[in-house]
Amino acid sequence: MPQMTFVEQDGTERTVDAPVGLSVLEIAHKHDIDIEGACEGSLACATCHVVVDPAWADRLGTPTDDEEDMLDLAFGLEKTSRLGCQIVMTDALDGLVVRLPRKA
Repeated sequence: MPQMTFVEQDGTERTVDAPVGLSVLEIAHKHDIDIEGACEGSLACATCHVVVDPAWADRLGTPTDDEEDMLDLAFGLEKTSRLGCQIVMTDALDGLVVRLPRKA
C-alpha cells in the first residue's frame, strides 16, 4: 500500500498508509490529521488546503480552474498549494509529502 507523509504545523512528520483512490483529505481524516474539509470534498471551500513538497508538485498535474478559484480563498497560499480533496492517491504518488499550512 502506498504511504504519504503529512508535515504538521509544528514540523512533526507523520507517515501514514494512503490507500489508492482516497483523496489526501480522506487520508488525513482516516488518520486523525488536523485538516478540516468543511465542504466534505465537494470543492466548495479551501479548508483542506495543503502545501505540496516541491519535489512532488509537478507529479500532480495542473489544478483545475475551480480548484484555483477556491485556493484564492486559502490563508497562507504558496506556489505549491493545493486542495487536499483534489489530490487522489495513486501508486505513482507513493511517498507524497504535504505540509499543513499555518492557520489564520
